[in-house]
Amino acid sequence: MSVRRIVISGASGFIGCPLARHLRERGDQVIELTRGSSSEHRVHWDPDEGELDLASVEGADAIVHLAGESISGMWTAGKKRAILESRRHGTRVLASAVAALDAKPRVFVSSSAVGVYGSRGDELLTEESGPGEGFLAEVVEAWEGAAQPVRDAGIRYVALRTGLVLDKDGGALGQMLPLFKFGAGGRLGDGTHWWSWVTLHDVVRAFVHAIDHQEVSGVYNLAAPEPVTNADFTKAFASVLHRPALLPAPRFALKLAMREMADELLMASQRVDSSKLRSTGFGFHDPELKPALQRILK
Repeated sequence: MSVRRIVISGASGFIGCPLARHLRERGDQVIELTRGSSSEHRVHWDPDEGELDLASVEGADAIVHLAGESISGMWTAGKKRAILESRRHGTRVLASAVAALDAKPRVFVSSSAVGVYGSRGDELLTEESGPGEGFLAEVVEAWEGAAQPVRDAGIRYVALRTGLVLDKDGGALGQMLPLFKFGAGGRLGDGTHWWSWVTLHDVVRAFVHAIDHQEVSGVYNLAAPEPVTNADFTKAFASVLHRPALLPAPRFALKLAMREMADELLMASQRVDSSKLRSTGFGFHDPELKPALQRILK
């Protein structure tokens, strides 16, 4: 396979860092979009100001878009505005610039999220399921919609709607790990809501799969084949750590402490089906929760 030139926004982030490392290790040339100054493997861009050095990304084989304000931290009005606009405006700036290139990339792969479905109880959610209600659903709709210039330009577009991404060094699992290690973890509320999870290892593999395979096009759910309830997640996590999980967090306490975030991030029930992605030939390295946690935490 010839060396490919792949441009990544958010290359220093939770997903971007291991993805960029993997691509470089297999021989691809990775160009990182950065707010800092340009260098041999970095290109300056400022989505707030609409700045991007087009000449530096001309002729790239693939664009991977991961940049966006972190959803962690208290959701003040300003924080919510930054979460929304970093995705809507940042994606529009990048998509418009890419669409205007003379030598267009073969594919534009963008991160997305299962938050688009809102909280849907036991409903099995496919890519055909309509958007739900809530702030995150609004964000994801705007996020995916902002990539329209890419689709209009005839560039293959892929949006990967990730579930709860698991890795011991970051994300939700990294935040929960200290509590569970000290036996202070427990289910959230009654624990009956569904969590659709995926390991960081499989997320990186899925982005590579989307880059490499021409038949992958459109929106895909990126979650392991077996979603679990929060109670079952808690039980598996505690078992792998050989710790008790005896301190459930009442729903009212979560809402009091985290307000809107509690319902949108912790208590939302999203039972996501990923068979569409698997039908393209993608196989999950970590399809079952407990073995996945054992591998991550060993």
